[in-house]
Amino acid sequence: MKRAVLMAAGMAVAMAAAADNFPSKPMRMVLPNPPGGTVDVVARAVALGIAPALGQPVVIEAKPGGNNVIGCEVVARSAPDGYTMLMGGTHITINPLVRKLPYDGMNAFEPVALLASTPNVIAVNTAFPARTLAELLAFARSSKVPLNLATATPGNGIHLTAEHFQSAAGVAFNFIPYQGGIQAALAVAGGHADVAVVPLSDAAPQVRSGRLRLLAVTSAERSNLVQDVPTLAESGFPGFQAVQWFGTFVPAGTPKPVIERLSAAMLRAVDTPEVRGIFAPLGLNVTPLGTEAFRAFLRSETQTFAAVIRDNHIKIE
Repeated sequence: MKRAVLMAAGMAVAMAAAADNFPSKPMRMVLPNPPGGTVDVVARAVALGIAPALGQPVVIEAKPGGNNVIGCEVVARSAPDGYTMLMGGTHITINPLVRKLPYDGMNAFEPVALLASTPNVIAVNTAFPARTLAELLAFARSSKVPLNLATATPGNGIHLTAEHFQSAAGVAFNFIPYQGGIQAALAVAGGHADVAVVPLSDAAPQVRSGRLRLLAVTSAERSNLVQDVPTLAESGFPGFQAVQWFGTFVPAGTPKPVIERLSAAMLRAVDTPEVRGIFAPLGLNVTPLGTEAFRAFLRSETQTFAAVIRDNHIKIE
């Protein structure tokens, strides 16, 4: 018993020492998404914000593919020392529900901090005849063929939002998957699909260029970036809410003091005018949650997505 107590005390001292010396070399933040999207924007903004505070640079590495599995596996198999981080999103909670993974699902990671979120939007090309969500649904119901709906890869949070919307609206769309929200938004802006369900942050550049028209946002409240666009709840779908969120993770087993230091630095970084200035034009909201609050949020998200998958009979091939 005495030996066990001494060992535990020794481990606590070692962990504290590791945190005091952390970081002593450059860190890396892995993106399981293609570069150039919202995840990339959030990661680079946060990396620039924490580097001065921690005294070490943060290298961004994009590892896209496999519905975010490739990048997640890289982090899951990395040393649990805080030097390899994952910028994750809804895929963290969804993939364990729909896919066989080469790592132990959410158990492979420790949450560090929730940093930002953006609502999804329902959008059409500005040449499309519908100017409101009601007009879009009326058009879809009267069409002899299903409208083409651009979204992200099956099982992605964007895709599940689109599935939920289709079910709630009682309208069948022809789903066309793209690698991410940016690609789906570009497809509709270019006239290659009729409707997009994508994050506001991915649609914003095409809205500013006059190529996309927003019909609704999926957040509980209207977005400050597009205050004239109603929520789905205001448009006849009470209780409908779905956002894309962005947060950081480290491999399971990372010392708690290291996680706490990373979390504190990240929460300070997103609360600066510089980072808020990067986020605002994209419709990104700063939504800071520390480690334990983020852990509770992840449990809630898992329950929500499990219900959507079950109620819509979604199966990923």
